Amino acid sequence: MSRKRTVFFVSDRTGITAETLGHSLLTQFEVDFEQITLPFVDNPERAHKALEQIRAANEESGERSFVFSTIVDDEVRRIVATADAVAFDFFDTFISPLERELGRPSSHTVGRSHGMADNSMYDVRIDAMNYALNHDDGVTTRHYTQADLILIGVSRSGKTPACIYFALKYGIYAANYPLTEEELDEGKLPESLRQFKDKLHGLTIQPTRLHTIRKERKPDSRYASLGQCQFEVSQAEKIFRRERIPFVETTTMSIEEICTTILHGGKIKRRLY
Repeated sequence: MSRKRTVFFVSDRTGITAETLGHSLLTQFEVDFEQITLPFVDNPERAHKALEQIRAANEESGERSFVFSTIVDDEVRRIVATADAVAFDFFDTFISPLERELGRPSSHTVGRSHGMADNSMYDVRIDAMNYALNHDDGVTTRHYTQADLILIGVSRSGKTPACIYFALKYGIYAANYPLTEEELDEGKLPESLRQFKDKLHGLTIQPTRLHTIRKERKPDSRYASLGQCQFEVSQAEKIFRRERIPFVETTTMSIEEICTTILHGGKIKRRLY
């Protein structure tokens, strides 16, 4: 059996950008990779340590590793580029053409992609995150006037992780409200939500998938039974259609796909770019 090829995500900051871009490329191939992130490679000493790890991985697997890097400092980039690896330097790939077209050099500022150079961006992200946590699971509706959007749906349909992603990625104030069994029995939109109807976005899910998710949380319960899941999903979708609330079917979608669909479909203004 052949060993996995090793992939390194090397960055002078957290590695999130390198991981995101690298994963987007790797998912196009039906191949298993051993993935290693090397963050904060921001000086020559750490760059040489990264080379040692890459060399060791090559020796263990008998194959050249892949390296996806986002490094601003030219000296550090040159060191990493000497690795015996299939290298993809995203800054070199994209920054150089931009410099030529704009007729000016880039600032070469470490951390700009995640707002490290702008404290106001950080504050926006934290405020949005606090809002999402304080308005999770319908705990309170008192401050829904501040919400950019309110996700509604049955329990375990993906509302909480979507709200957190909206906050961290876009700085959007997202609340979520779970439709209760009583509300679903009545088949009506809760009165507490009616005045915020223009902010509502529904999430739905296939009953069989919901059944699987709920079984992991509360096995052998009525809450997790397939019949209950079928009833709740059916009633929720009826409410969405009757009230003309836009909704997304989340069964096969990632959180990123769910949020992007809602963001663009609802023309919601984001605070972070």
